Amino acid sequence: METEAADTEAVIRRAAASDADAVAGVWLRSFAAALPEVRRAHTDEEVRAWFREVVVPGRAGHETWVAAVDGTIVGMVVLNGTELDQLYLDPHWRGRGIGDRLVHLAKHHRRDGLALWTFQANAPARRFYERHGFVAAEHTDGRGNEEREPDVRYVWRP
Repeated sequence: METEAADTEAVIRRAAASDADAVAGVWLRSFAAALPEVRRAHTDEEVRAWFREVVVPGRAGHETWVAAVDGTIVGMVVLNGTELDQLYLDPHWRGRGIGDRLVHLAKHHRRDGLALWTFQANAPARRFYERHGFVAAEHTDGRGNEEREPDVRYVWRP
């Protein structure tokens, strides 16, 4: 991860319907930068539709929060029950404390604990979650995810 000045300007707020395309854009840019070797299971338009129609509107239990700088969405976190379902930052904004703030928000809203999946190949994400007290609880060969990529389940308990 890049190491730059700490974030002092990002505003963390609940996502609005009008944020859906920007949230999807953060996901797409972040995934491409962090996991270029991982085959994506969905096209850009399918990802945008999923954020627009399911995630941001809160269907199926999704709760989406965004980090915005000067009105531009630069990060997002999605909670779904006790799952930290998504946490992505625009690549330019990594290493500025925004991810730390989003994890803190997730823990605040899920005080009894959280769990998440990440790909085994995503070493920076794994280090990030471990630094925040998440513990690897399960490793898989990837048969259970759409990308067919080995993953790891992390759990955080207060």
